[in-house]
Amino acid sequence: MQFEPVAPVHAYARIVAQIEEAVYSGRLKPGERLPGERELMTQFGVGRSTVREALRVLQAAELIRSRPGDPRGPEVLAASPGALQRSMHRLARAEHVGLAELLQFRMVLDGSSHLLAAQLRTDADLSTLDAALAAMAAADGYAEFSRADVAFHDAIARTSRNPLLVVSGEVVRGVVLELIEDKLSHAPDRTSLMETWLRHHAEVLEAVRAADGASAARLARQALYDNYVEYVPEDRRALLTPLL
Repeated sequence: MQFEPVAPVHAYARIVAQIEEAVYSGRLKPGERLPGERELMTQFGVGRSTVREALRVLQAAELIRSRPGDPRGPEVLAASPGALQRSMHRLARAEHVGLAELLQFRMVLDGSSHLLAAQLRTDADLSTLDAALAAMAAADGYAEFSRADVAFHDAIARTSRNPLLVVSGEVVRGVVLELIEDKLSHAPDRTSLMETWLRHHAEVLEAVRAADGASAARLARQALYDNYVEYVPEDRRALLTPLL
């Protein structure tokens, strides 16, 4: 049996691992504070530079917010989609994941969110969706329309009652839109395009109101395909058609 050499583990990495475990296990909760630098140095038995490197890594991972000289100590942060979003951006920019894969993933996520929303929605959820649709219809210009559109999608995702669908859907939606952000800017008739999207959202809402999850999911996937397939290379579109 032949083993590979192992790299030594730096002290700061052991500090990071302990604090991560405390956060993930719930022993440290969002809003709570870590001890200050001096106390961390004493508890871990290391120097200031090691503690600061550990805090830098934890802050980059968005687990804490650390301000130099803050006597209250670093603050534990609530979970954020930021790290997931950056990872997806890196994958997309490095071409490990193309637009076809991202769009396929969004079709899966949105279809599932819509199906669950139709089955789990309450009267309060329907009121929220009604308000979001009304805001889209009353929007003055595309920027306002877009904000109302995002609010509608967020409301659908929250109605699924699954926070993972909410976060993942938000992230992949943002990445897809950034990769093809010129769709509306080059649209010959922006008003007509918004009217088409408004009709689609109205159909989705009626399916959700009728508790027709299959129809709501189908409408979500078809709309994504219709809106963005032109940006996907023809030889990659076969990844999307099984979801229609």
